[in-house]
Amino acid sequence: MKSVRILAITAVLALVATWPLAAATVVIKLGTVVPDGSVWHKILRQLGADWRKETEGRVTLRIYAGGTQGTEAAMIKRMNFNQLQAASFSIIGLAEIDDAFNVFAIPMFYDSYGELNHVMEKLTPVLDARIQTRGLRRLNWGHGGWVYVFSKGPVRTIDDVKKLKLFTSAGDDRAVQWYKDNGFRPVPLAVSDMMTSLQTCMVEAIPVTPLSALAFQWYQQTPNMLNLGLAPLVGATLITERAWGRIDPADQVKMLAATAKAEQQLLVEIPRQDEEALAQMKARSLKVNEPADDSWRTTAAEFARSWRGTFVPADVYDQAVRERDAYRAAHGSGR
Repeated sequence: MKSVRILAITAVLALVATWPLAAATVVIKLGTVVPDGSVWHKILRQLGADWRKETEGRVTLRIYAGGTQGTEAAMIKRMNFNQLQAASFSIIGLAEIDDAFNVFAIPMFYDSYGELNHVMEKLTPVLDARIQTRGLRRLNWGHGGWVYVFSKGPVRTIDDVKKLKLFTSAGDDRAVQWYKDNGFRPVPLAVSDMMTSLQTCMVEAIPVTPLSALAFQWYQQTPNMLNLGLAPLVGATLITERAWGRIDPADQVKMLAATAKAEQQLLVEIPRQDEEALAQMKARSLKVNEPADDSWRTTAAEFARSWRGTFVPADVYDQAVRERDAYRAAHGSGR
């Protein structure tokens, strides 16, 4: 009888061993500086809902918006210590991780979203490989709009800009020095200090997208905009390889499908909202000023070349130039 019981217990244990183990819930804590309730935040929330639904609750996204986890530099450190597993970065944070991302911030390097998207597609494998050596994985690209100069007084020439105290992102000493070397008056600050700095005239001009200028009401302190797009505001959502490795491969596929959908939403929605924001500000108090001449492009081309091998690795810069010029040859240029 004892031997029968042992055989029965052994059989049960063998059967249990073949049952699939219930996957533990993976919680992904994501930080971002995008404002709570903004279009970017809403799309992130939808992404979280999609992840939860498609993985049947095995992956949960917990979002910390509005810079509650600190600056983007601070979020990078938090990811290193596993306090955050993911973050949606602007170009500021991306460039801190790897200089190669500065290729999307070169002044007046791109004339259209078509050019930008073409170059982005071609450079994606290179950029993904670079960040993977740092233990990170890109989930999707983000779009923030197109950057223009908003200022307290009218700006029409580069010399006009050089006379003004210009906002630059705090923490990038090289960029500050580059501005100084080229005759500008940079004022490095955190974005959270922008309104106070504008109100006290610590800053007189800001390079920002129309959507952000309206959302944060900065345009009320800078009621002039130069009608010349300087650069796209590119972003991306990154996750640590450590966290990604905890997720079942089948769920990873579902998650990437959801992030691709979020990327497409941003690509369509942000340009549209940028245009709407500009129309709203013009209907209130914003004055749009035209550039005085074409010297902007000549100077911008000189600036771009100075970024090669300094702010942007030479090989990445050269590939971007080739791809951009190939797109222009096929489609023309101009926004």
